[in-house]
Amino acid sequence: MHGGLCLSKSKALTSLTFSHFTQFGTNYDHQKFVGQRLTGQLLDLISVSSWFFRPDKTYMLRLYSTVLFLAFIPIWGGRADHVSLAATTTLRGVDVSHHQKIIEWDSVLVNDPLDFAFVKATEGRDFVDSLFCRNWDELQRLGIRRGAYHFFRAYGCGDEQAAHFLSQVDMMPGDLAPVLDIEILDGIAPEIMLQEALIWLEIVERQLGVKPIIYSNQHFYEQYLSGHLDQFPLWIARYSDEKPFLTTGKSWEFWQFSNEGCVEGICKKVDLNVFSGTHEMLDRLCWYPDQEPNETSLISLP
Repeated sequence: MHGGLCLSKSKALTSLTFSHFTQFGTNYDHQKFVGQRLTGQLLDLISVSSWFFRPDKTYMLRLYSTVLFLAFIPIWGGRADHVSLAATTTLRGVDVSHHQKIIEWDSVLVNDPLDFAFVKATEGRDFVDSLFCRNWDELQRLGIRRGAYHFFRAYGCGDEQAAHFLSQVDMMPGDLAPVLDIEILDGIAPEIMLQEALIWLEIVERQLGVKPIIYSNQHFYEQYLSGHLDQFPLWIARYSDEKPFLTTGKSWEFWQFSNEGCVEGICKKVDLNVFSGTHEMLDRLCWYPDQEPNETSLISLP
């Protein structure tokens, strides 16, 4: 997600458009299960045939071997190219920053309707993405569900970075919860990084009244974040046609499956994402201020 800091790729997908969203092999494990059941049934049939077709046993074995081979062709191929995702798991979105240059959002919607979009807002304690305001305003104009993210620098204080983010992002009711992008250590000890990241998360949650979303790639999350920030919604990057599986069993809400997407209206390659639920579930991750924050919970901003 962060410019030149590319996440490690496994089976990176190239030249993707949103037409590929319904072609991931998310039912691969089910296919393997069905294949194993089919194997068992064929072996049973072979055993039975040995009693009824003893004179032609070699012929029967050849016949069953052929059927078995044909049945397993799609599974041996490694991925199911034409298995469709269920309708409830195909909410689609992109995430962008100044690296995508000026985006023609009207053209994006004409060719590839979006369910949501995340925009880089800030980084560290003083950087503001040069195209944040333009992207943020365009998404509101077009009625695209939008969310803002902050790229966390482990060498910076969590409270300063939180204050910086909150001072730059003008949240509106219905916007997605803020995102904290954590993917590098910056040479800082992991425990210090976690401490400062938690400060950011707690300040933003207290100020806005909504739990922020954590973004990270699967490897970094498993190595440094797993088990420490499980109370926050999760957005995982794994560049593959196989959905992320976390060793702790924690579920993810968003999956960034490629950083090589090609979308009309965006002149550079773009990150592609899916949400693992319905529109109603996505709505529950949004900011809806029921009332003004209590004075005791307000954070002094510069």
